[in-house]
Amino acid sequence: MPRFRIGWRAGGKKAEQRIGGEYLDAAPANFSGYIAADELYDGPFCVLSIVDNRTFRRLIYEVLDHDPTHADIERFFRTFQAALQRHELVLRGITTDGSALYPEPISKVFGDVPHQLCEFHVIKEPTKAVLRAGAKIRRELAATKPQLGRGRPSSIAARKAARHRKRIERKVGDLFQHRYLFVQHALTPSQRRTLVRITRGRPELRTLRDIMDEVYRLFDRRCRSDTALEKLAGLRRRVRRFKWIGKTLQKPSSSNLEKALTFLDDKLLPSTSNAVERGNRRHRKMQKTVYRVRTKPHISSRIALDMEREERATQRDLTTQTLHTARSRKAA
Repeated sequence: MPRFRIGWRAGGKKAEQRIGGEYLDAAPANFSGYIAADELYDGPFCVLSIVDNRTFRRLIYEVLDHDPTHADIERFFRTFQAALQRHELVLRGITTDGSALYPEPISKVFGDVPHQLCEFHVIKEPTKAVLRAGAKIRRELAATKPQLGRGRPSSIAARKAARHRKRIERKVGDLFQHRYLFVQHALTPSQRRTLVRITRGRPELRTLRDIMDEVYRLFDRRCRSDTALEKLAGLRRRVRRFKWIGKTLQKPSSSNLEKALTFLDDKLLPSTSNAVERGNRRHRKMQKTVYRVRTKPHISSRIALDMEREERATQRDLTTQTLHTARSRKAA
């Protein structure tokens, strides 16, 4: 006899209908005024999302069957703007990645609202540049290894050259193993001692770490954007002086760095788009465990279900706490 199946299905269609109606009307009730927008590519489809950047709650989404254009982004933003106007809410800031899809639609729909570029997406470029510069130094150092003849070194000069070669190989190995120390934000005392040891005799390596420290100091919330721009100008002058680096560290001259400092003038404006990125990661994880034919309706229904679960998370926690409290009292 077949088992009773009512309640087994996830209810994606009903969730999708609710998300497009009452959910969108109720979501702005606790709206913080700051949003994060991003796009997620899933094969031939693209998911546009807007998330409250302080409460981490997804507010609205749209699934496209093609790569987004400025017209798609503008239409998506206007739908959200209409929901804000119905509730007489004001947008105070928006955070996106460095994509060229957003600046023009944001200016058309939201006007002069502060537009913050995600700090992590901007720091990624100088980080890659420093790692490439470190790799270049390792290659140059490895090229200085003396050539040895076949067999064990017998003469005094050959043994001296062999010891020198081993020292260089050890140095290159240490620089490769601990290359993360040149870009990591905060170093422990032991990591700093390791960094001093592996850079001894190579001042250009310490310069790389100093440059990364200056990049991180640009995003210190204790200063204003004017101060950060002065620091950025000094960093650009310093980078131009080191011709041995070549073009690997020209990324600090990118205009994106200036746009990533907008949050310094607003203490409530988040510096990253972590809120929307977290929802995208949750969607990717769901794809690994819940297999469906990747169609536009399935993707839309799954995201709607995820938004419903997220909406009810607080109520679930309260229910769980109430049950635990009742059981503990009964056991006592």
